[in-house]
Order: sequence, then C-alpha cells, then structure tokens
Amino acid sequence: VQLQESGGGLVQTGGSLRLSCAASGGAFTSYGMGWFRQAPGREREFVSAITWSGGSKFYADSVLGRFTISRDNAKDTVYLRMNSLKPEDTAVYYCAARYGTSGTYGTLGEYRHWGQGTLVTVSS
Repeated sequence: VQLQESGGGLVQTGGSLRLSCAASGGAFTSYGMGWFRQAPGREREFVSAITWSGGSKFYADSVLGRFTISRDNAKDTVYLRMNSLKPEDTAVYYCAARYGTSGTYGTLGEYRHWGQGTLVTVSS
C-alpha cells in the first residue's frame, strides 16, 4: 500500500491544521493507521492511531485533547485534526499502516507501510 500525506504548513501558535493521508494499492480496511512525527534532532515518536473500523483511537499524552484522529474508509483516507498548536508540535508528520489488531498501536515496529511525511511548522 502507498501512503501520501498532505495538509502540512506554517501556522501560528494556537492555530489549527488538518493532515490527510490517502492510501492506495491495498485494502484500506485491512489496516490500522497511525500518525507519528519527527522533530529535528529527535527520534520519530507516536502521535495517534486508529483501528481499522475507527472504533478505537489512541493518543500520545502530549497531544491528548488537542488532536483528533479519524478515518473515512470510503475515501481510503485517515485524518489528523490538530488544534491549539504549539511550537513543540513542529515536526515532519508521517502516517503509517499496520496489519492486525494486537499490540499497542504506539510503536514504530508495529507499522509496515509509511508515507513520505508532511512538514508542520508552528511559529511562536
């Protein structure tokens, strides 16, 4: 499956963005989907994830209450709505796809397919 992120950009502190990740070449409902991010000089970290049905969602503590993950299986797309953005949210955001329903959904190794990333910059 191929994943393509979009929606990144430059936003001021307190602003909002919605990231999209369009999947192609596979059965989208076979995959749990996740968002990760990587800031300069730092390791890639978990942001949020959603099960194939959308019935369960997971968030990192740092984004809980500010970010919302969702998916539209009819459009083969997963979204990440980001509100109340902070400068520390600045990073390249990646979407990823995983098989199965076991595990925590929060580790890089659980995901088989990755997008190229989209840059989010939050100015202070």
